[in-house]
Parts: sequence; structure tokens; C-alpha cells
Amino acid sequence: MTQRDPQSPAHSEEVVTEVHDGLMFEVIEEENSTQQGRIRRRGIYLIPNAITTMALLSGFYAIVSSSQGRFEHAIYAIFLAALFDGMDGRVARLTGAQSPFGEQYDSLSDMLSFGVAPALLVYYFAVQNYGRLGLACAFLYTACAAFRLARFNVQIGVVDKRFFIGLASPLAAILVASGCWVILDNPILFSWADRAWWHIGMGVLTALAGLLMVSNIRYYSFKQMGGKRVPFIQLLALVIILLLVAQDWAIGLLCVALVYVISGIIYSVTHPVKAPSLNPHAK
Repeated sequence: MTQRDPQSPAHSEEVVTEVHDGLMFEVIEEENSTQQGRIRRRGIYLIPNAITTMALLSGFYAIVSSSQGRFEHAIYAIFLAALFDGMDGRVARLTGAQSPFGEQYDSLSDMLSFGVAPALLVYYFAVQNYGRLGLACAFLYTACAAFRLARFNVQIGVVDKRFFIGLASPLAAILVASGCWVILDNPILFSWADRAWWHIGMGVLTALAGLLMVSNIRYYSFKQMGGKRVPFIQLLALVIILLLVAQDWAIGLLCVALVYVISGIIYSVTHPVKAPSLNPHAK
């Protein structure tokens, strides 16, 4: 049972004084507290959560495709999930449709699409013949993705929004998926010698991507560039980069991902974060 505040201006807001019972399919989020009780808001925002659902579906399809040996489909689905993941948060901010439910739903979607799907792609594609060692490489990536997302959730509103602390899970997934795509797209280049070397290479790349996610390396997030004026030369540089990547999408995306990974390492080394002083009188 719930008691509605008769003076409440919005039909979607209630003052909840009792616990709901019975079968219900509803989301209720607490907004703030008043002297009358706890004001909660019913329902969810449709558009951003629908985009998150598309990302979740893409990740699920990638897992199914990997298990069936359709690795190109799995790679495309991971890239599509990354595209949807980049859209849902921006759509929510532009439309004022941010909510705690959306944040948690997005995190769970990321875990499947960028934590489980890339690991299974690498496992079925490259390392399943290496027994427990191959399983360990794939699971290490998944576990690190879970750690990364959990740390991100508890640090929302605390860290500098200009940077990601550790490699973001969608970018780690793109790094791993583009590595697999390069091998699939260049069979002649990777068939001249024993396949074991690139199998091991993909396992190492996957493990490194996982460790980068839980590192303290700072990566630029690009979150504050949407409404900010930049020099015209940056737009020209972006066009040139897109043209170069379009010459070979697999190699181009892998190179862009590697440059981004290296840039974060270089920035963190050249701009170390100073630990706060333990002296309360220090300025």
C-alpha cells in the first residue's frame, strides 16, 4: 500500500509511507526526503534505456556468435554495442533523463557487452586450445572489467570527469575486438607461420587490456568536448584520421586504440597526481 500526497503537483511523484506488497512490475526511485515522508518517482526514462537495451542485445548477440564460430559477426556486434553505449549517456544528459536506474542498467549492460563478450570472443577464437591457461586469460579480462565497473560506480561524482581512471571497458573491448578483426581480415599475413604465435599474442593482449582497466592510468574521457569550441585544425585532423582509418578499418581501429592506450600511459607518467599532504596545516 502507498498513500498519495493530495498536494503533490506531479502525478508521477508520491509520498511513500508503507511498503508495496503484491506482484508489480514497476521501478520506484527515491528523489529526496521531506517532513511528510520519502518522495519517490515512478517509472523510467524510455529513450536512453531503450538505447542501453540495444547495447545489451548487441553484446548478447556477440556472445552467441562467438560460441557458433561466427567471429566477424561477434566483432561487429561489440562495435555496435560500443556505439550504443556512447549514445545512451549523451542522450540522457541532453534530454535531462538521467536517473540512478539508468546508471545501474548501463553498468550491467557494459559488463555483458564489454566484460563477457570480448573475453568469450578471444577464448573461442584464439585461446581455447590452451586449456586452463587460455581460460585464465579470458577470465582475467572479465574479472578486471567487473572490478573496473564497480570502482567506476562508487567513484561517480568524486573523480575528475575529464579523465577515466583506468581504461574504460568499451575501449578495452574495442582494442581486443579490433585485434581479432585484423587477424580475420588478413588471413594470408597470419597463415605463413605457426598460428600459435598470434594465438598467444591475442591472449597476452586480452590480459593486458584487463589489467589496464583496473590500473590508475588516466585516460582522457572526451566528455567535455561536446559544447566546447576547439581550433579548426582539430576538425581537419579528425577528418584526416577518419580517411586513414577508412583505408583499412580493422588495422585503422587497432592503431587508434593502441595510440589511445599509449597516450594515457604517457600522460600519467608526465603528469603524476600528487598525494594529499597528511599535514593539516600544509597549503
